[in-house]
Amino acid sequence: MFPGIVAQLEKFVMKFAELKDLTLVELSAKGRDLRQEMFTLRLQQASAQLEKPARLRTLRKDIARVETRISALSNKTKTAAK
Repeated sequence: MFPGIVAQLEKFVMKFAELKDLTLVELSAKGRDLRQEMFTLRLQQASAQLEKPARLRTLRKDIARVETRISALSNKTKTAAK
């Protein structure tokens, strides 16, 4: 549809396959980094200095992917402990 825009966004979007190999500690650190970046972008948005507003949406989705993977790992360890 829009090949130029799609190509630019693909380099920012995190794939779920990239998260499969990370440990719980690495995922937590990744989530913390993403939340910090989200905070910075929200500050830029509030002061009307945000250059790429679409980045907020991709960050929100990336955070959801990380949290989903953390939840899946936590559930896996809980079921393995039983």
